This record gives sequence, C-alpha cells and structure tokens, in this order.
Amino acid sequence: MKIVIFCFILINSIFAAEYYAKLEPIESYKIKSAVAGKVVFSNTKIEGFKASNSTIIELDSKVNKMDLQQSRNKLKYINEMITIETNNYNRLQKVSSKSVFEKDTQKLKTINLKSSKADMIIKIENLKDTIKNKKLIEKSNYISMIAVKEGDYVNPGTLLYESKDLSKAKLEIFVPIMEVENLKEKTVYLDGVKSDVKINKIYNTADTQNISSYKVQLLVPNVKVFSRLVKIEFK
Repeated sequence: MKIVIFCFILINSIFAAEYYAKLEPIESYKIKSAVAGKVVFSNTKIEGFKASNSTIIELDSKVNKMDLQQSRNKLKYINEMITIETNNYNRLQKVSSKSVFEKDTQKLKTINLKSSKADMIIKIENLKDTIKNKKLIEKSNYISMIAVKEGDYVNPGTLLYESKDLSKAKLEIFVPIMEVENLKEKTVYLDGVKSDVKINKIYNTADTQNISSYKVQLLVPNVKVFSRLVKIEFK
C-alpha cells in the first residue's frame, strides 16, 4: 500500500512540473591577482554596492612604470643604433677593398641590435601588461566582498575581491531526463504568476549528483531581490 501511495505522489509531482530554485545572479566572479605586489589602494567603501567604472584594487606599480619609461628610451636608442650600423654596412658593401669578413662583422652588429630590439619590445609589452594587471577596475558589477586591505602583499593567485553580474538572474533546476522535452513548449510560472521566462539552456548530460536528471537553466530579467527561493511551474 505504501509503495502504491509513493508511486502516485511521484507520478503526480512529475506531471505537475513544479520545482524550487534560488534566484541567483547570472554570473559570480572571484577576482585573483595575476601578479605580485603591495596593495596601495583597496576600495572597501564600495563593498556591498554596484561599481561604476570604479577602481577596486590597485597594487604598487611605481617601479614598473619607471622601468617602462627607461625601456622605451632604450628602444629609441637601439633604433638609432640600428640606423647608424645599417648605413655603415651599406657603405661597406660599396667598398671593394673591404674583406668579406669585415662586411659580415658589420652585418652581425646590425643583426644583434635587431635581436636586442625584439627583446626590448617584448619587455615593454610585458611591463604594460603587468601595470594593467595592477589596477583592477569594475565597470558595473556588484562588489560582494573585498578580500585584501591597503598594505597587504599579494602573490599571483591571491583572491582580491568577488563581484556579481546583477543584470539578470538565473534559476537552475534538475529535471528528470524523460520530462525535459515536455517542458520546452510550456509556459513558465514563477511563484504562481505567468511569466515570459524561457528555458535558456539544457545541460544534455546527466548531473553528477542528480544522476537521472538534466540541469535546466532559466534567465529572469529585471530582478530586484536575489537569493530568494522561487517556485517554478511549467503549464
């Protein structure tokens, strides 16, 4: 008798297509440091608020900027030296009394300078990338947590802050594999209210924990309150 009642409840719940899920931001990010350095600015005042092209964390880049300026100067000098040595080589080529060895020696000077130029260009680009990675700016995400404070020293991989994209919300539910196709053409009701929400994504592999179910994702626009439980019905 108990088995019959259980089966009836199970069948009834499947056909009712009723689920519950927490309304979560469409994306959550954990921002980690790409470089090492001392924290010179930590925007703790923005924690719990949305950013607006705001600097969140800045690491000390004073030495990197000095190195970048000097490297650019060195590149300028190398270019001048390449011009001079190339002109010298072209003149040697026209002098018949000069040996092949002398001409090749002059050519090697130009080649070595060009190699130094290539190395310097790579160094400059790496420095620019390092400086960029030491100042983290958020355009519009909600800053949920800042993990470091001014004066801290961080290494690559250190968590700096967490942010969330609140432009939309997502609801993720686990639907029995055999029922997924039946949901695609149905209307979605949220907390008993008819909505225009559609299925955004169906993960067509069984979930590792819910082994007989596919994960189904719904996207919800214009959400005011996140992290609340929502009843989802397909009718």
